Amino acid sequence: MGLPIADHWFERKRIDDEITLLWEPHVDPLVRCNIWHMRGRDRDAMIDSGLGIASLTAAAKDLLQKEVIAVATHIHYDHVGGLHEFENRVMHRIEAPKMANFDEAGGLYASDMGVIADGLRSAGYDVPETLVTAVPEGFDPAEYRVTPTSVTRTVDEGDIIDLGDRHFEVLHLPGHSPGSIGLFEATTETLFSGDAIYDGPLLDELPESNIQDYVRTMKRLRELPVRVVHAGHDPSFGGERLRELAGAYLTRRDCYPPGP
Repeated sequence: MGLPIADHWFERKRIDDEITLLWEPHVDPLVRCNIWHMRGRDRDAMIDSGLGIASLTAAAKDLLQKEVIAVATHIHYDHVGGLHEFENRVMHRIEAPKMANFDEAGGLYASDMGVIADGLRSAGYDVPETLVTAVPEGFDPAEYRVTPTSVTRTVDEGDIIDLGDRHFEVLHLPGHSPGSIGLFEATTETLFSGDAIYDGPLLDELPESNIQDYVRTMKRLRELPVRVVHAGHDPSFGGERLRELAGAYLTRRDCYPPGP
């Protein structure tokens, strides 16, 4: 039996005057990425871009009224599917070269995910065989692929995403993946964390994950003066919850109380 046809693909929620959250409601939470639109005075940012099953730029056309910087927090397929739709494409220098010939594991069926599915199960997730509950008309989930694209700007620790009136510092937060980044605005104590941390089981046993790197990232995050975290999955949370999540990870990896 085929999947139902979706009458729309994206939903959205306005967080405040400058931040809008978009997501793909017909995608299983395992790979349902939070897509963050940040409005700036001179230009906007789109932080992550979902699976690329339907056009993000078409769905968000009313939001995209000026130059947009599309930032990929890391290269996993649920975060870069729509990256090719944007003129300005930003990614950490370690992972950027892989976007041009994208061959990362992933798909819309558990059987397409290979060892990623094993990593999800070991972290405590239930992995359904089909990762979408509906599809756009004419879309075949068996044919799903990420569209390769070149990155127009590579970034590293300390670089700035400049929106004119808002300035986000790039934090290199490896562990989940080698080139995972977050965007931190010190003046508002706002962190867009990608998959470095979110309020759910954290994945540190994927093919390119590194637990030692993740431990260092968690030690760094628990000291960051954060008021709010807008993560790559699951709901946003505050600084106290950030420290709880980081502490729980360090405990799980037998390194808490943490050293320097």
